[in-house]
Amino acid sequence: MNILHMKYAVEVAKAGSLSKAAEVLLIAQPNISRSVKELEFDLGITIFNRTAKGMLLTPEGEEFIHYAQGILKQIEQVEMLYKDNSPKKQKFSISVPRACYISEAFAQFSKALGDTPAEIFYKETNSQRTINNILNHDYKLGIIRYADNYDQYFKSMLEEKELCYELVTEFSYRLIMSAESPLAKKEEITFADLAGYIEIAHADPYVPSLPLTKVMQEEQQNNIDRRIFIFERASQFDLLSENPETFMWVSPAPQKVLDRYGLVQRKCADNKKVYKDILIYRDGYKLTKLDKQFITELCEAKRKYL
Repeated sequence: MNILHMKYAVEVAKAGSLSKAAEVLLIAQPNISRSVKELEFDLGITIFNRTAKGMLLTPEGEEFIHYAQGILKQIEQVEMLYKDNSPKKQKFSISVPRACYISEAFAQFSKALGDTPAEIFYKETNSQRTINNILNHDYKLGIIRYADNYDQYFKSMLEEKELCYELVTEFSYRLIMSAESPLAKKEEITFADLAGYIEIAHADPYVPSLPLTKVMQEEQQNNIDRRIFIFERASQFDLLSENPETFMWVSPAPQKVLDRYGLVQRKCADNKKVYKDILIYRDGYKLTKLDKQFITELCEAKRKYL
C-alpha cells in the first residue's frame, strides 16, 4: 500500500472534492484522482462515490479513512521522535480510581518531571475503563479498586487478559461530610446514623461477570433513600462542601484536602468491608523511569494518608 496515496485519500475525504484537495496538496488534480483509483484497486474496495456534489465516502471508505488517519498520525509521531536529533520525549500514562491519595502522588510526581520534553496522561475512571485503557488505548499503567470479596473475580479476569497485578494498598472506606453537618459532631458513626442524609456516590462501579445492578445493590446501604450519582471528584467536593445533608464513602483523604473544602472525615463502626487498590500493566511491559518515579510517590502518599 502506498502511504502517499493514503495521504491523498485522507485529504480528499477531508476536503470533499478532488479540486479542493489538489489546492491544499499543491498537486495536479488528475494525479490525485489517479492515486485514489490505484489505492481503491490495491485494496479491492470503493472508497469514494463520485457525485455531482463531490467525493462522498462509502461505508467501506469511512472505515478505511478512520484507519488511515491513525496510521498517518503514527508515522508523523515516529518522524517527530527521531528527526533533528531532538531530545526523546518522556511518556507516562496511567488510569486510576478517583482517590485523593493517588492524585496527591501524581501532583508530587509532576514536580519532578524536569526540563526534558514530556507527554503525560492521567485518567480518573472506574476499573472497567482502566482495564480497557490498558488493553485498547495505549495506557501503560492502571490502578483498579474493588472490594476484597470480589478478589477472585478480578484476578481471574486479569490473568485471562494477561495483565500483571500488584497490591498497592488495602483500606476501609471513611465517611466525609461538611464540617457543618450534624454527622460531623460524631466521632464514630453507624449505618443507622446515615438514614435521612443524601449519599454522594460514583455512578459506575464494576465487577467482571456481575451485572451493574447487582454490584450497586451489594455496595449500597438499604436505609439510604436519597443518592446523587456522579462521575468525577470536583463535583463531589462541591456538593459535600455546600450541602450539609450529604456524605460520601471514600478512601482516607489527606487533611489538607479536607481543610480546602471545609470537610471532616469520620470512621464508621459498622463498615467492616475491606477494599484493594491494585496496580496493573501488560505482561512483558518494562517499567520506565517515569513509571518508577510515580510508584515511589504513590508509596509515599500511601504511607502518609492511609
